[in-house]
Amino acid sequence: MKKYLKLMRIHHYIKNGLIFTPLVFSGGLFNYNLLLKSLLGFLAFSLIASAIYIINDIQDVEQDRLHPTKCKRPLAANEISLTNAKVLAGVLIVVAIGINYFIAGNTIVAWVSLILYLVLNLAYSNGLKNLPIIDVAILVSGFVFRVLYGAGITGIEISNWLYLTVIAMSFYLGLGKRRNELIKQKNVSRKVLKYYNQGFLDKNMYMSLALTIAFYSLWTVDPVTIARLSNDYLVWTVPLVILICMKYSLNIEGDSDGDPVEVIIKDKILMGMVALFVFITLGIIYIW
Repeated sequence: MKKYLKLMRIHHYIKNGLIFTPLVFSGGLFNYNLLLKSLLGFLAFSLIASAIYIINDIQDVEQDRLHPTKCKRPLAANEISLTNAKVLAGVLIVVAIGINYFIAGNTIVAWVSLILYLVLNLAYSNGLKNLPIIDVAILVSGFVFRVLYGAGITGIEISNWLYLTVIAMSFYLGLGKRRNELIKQKNVSRKVLKYYNQGFLDKNMYMSLALTIAFYSLWTVDPVTIARLSNDYLVWTVPLVILICMKYSLNIEGDSDGDPVEVIIKDKILMGMVALFVFITLGIIYIW
């Protein structure tokens, strides 16, 4: 069972927390019906994501065997057969679509977000991952679709500034992943790396990071945000966001492989800073 959970990469479900973004920032976290929809949506999106990870591993199994860490994945290490992996991926997709039908009904935004996420990532696994810029754009779209999906299943409108924040931050994370893959592996395990160079990735990473902080700051002082929360205290979380970005950046420029989830869960200080940000933000939205 453990090897199948590893194949599904459940530790990456942390990224699906973005689905709760519309609910949390709307002040409706304690609305039972919306919370239940978000929880089930989290499950549906997680199952779809796991199916995509499995399909990607099937496609990359030979390349993964050449990678110093990916060679330990269940398929690359021959712990699970390709047939079993294909069956599991199919079952996960069917269950996810069933859950989505239950919570989303005919909501177009939710269906489009989920299906496009699946289709784009399948296309990514089947060749688009080898196209420079396009590969990073698809990684970014995954984060955006999570937010759109959360908004779709709950019927909550979300600020454009917040969308822009997610987009800019996603570009930073995606480019940072490519940067460290380039430094550590060159183009041995990922063909697209031959099109990139560190200077290009560094410049665009930090452009994206600066935009992330700028967009988030603009969201905190947006009159619509202030009116919705009935206070203007969120602006005081900007310094903490800057510190979190600096700490993440320090890790990226260290010995990290660049994977956002790995960077966060392996750094207790960074996890603590993120937890503090969440605690303060929830306090501002729901208490003050």
